[in-house]
Amino acid sequence: MVQIAFYTFAALSLSGGLAVLFTRNVIYAAFFLLLTLLGVAGLFVLASADFLAVAQLMIYVGGVLVLVIFGVMLTNKTDPVADASSQQPNRIASQNRSTGWVISALVAGSLFAALFTLLARANFALLNQPVGWQSTVNTIGRQLMTEYVVPFEIVGILLLAALVGATYLASPLAKSFRNATR
Repeated sequence: MVQIAFYTFAALSLSGGLAVLFTRNVIYAAFFLLLTLLGVAGLFVLASADFLAVAQLMIYVGGVLVLVIFGVMLTNKTDPVADASSQQPNRIASQNRSTGWVISALVAGSLFAALFTLLARANFALLNQPVGWQSTVNTIGRQLMTEYVVPFEIVGILLLAALVGATYLASPLAKSFRNATR
């Protein structure tokens, strides 16, 4: 069963990556990137790297991908409005929309059923560990707060400096100041 899950996540990652590569629509590419990142997170879980899986989901899927999608959606240019005679309702277009909703609901339902069945029947190796087993999150947290506390704090200060610099460069006052000094 673990091999089936591995091949499923690997196929999801590869097919999503190829779809990102070959699609011309940026929104579709972002959604295919979502599938790729979810497949990689699944592979991390199967490799017992739970910290990397959670980081993959939280940082890339939860942050970067949502930022890309909102950026594309907010900057997407619309087509110019056609003449008023073409604005009349069209029965064929509304029929295609209702057919599209039915097909979308069937695809989403079958995908949900397949994934639910896979997760319900799966025997994940991570869950069958003995009680004394520690996750990688616990181990990484202990090492960051004991052995690597100085580099961890230096990285925190560096990220704070980058955030302050980015805020300064993006502020309207800085823009007006830069324009005044030219």
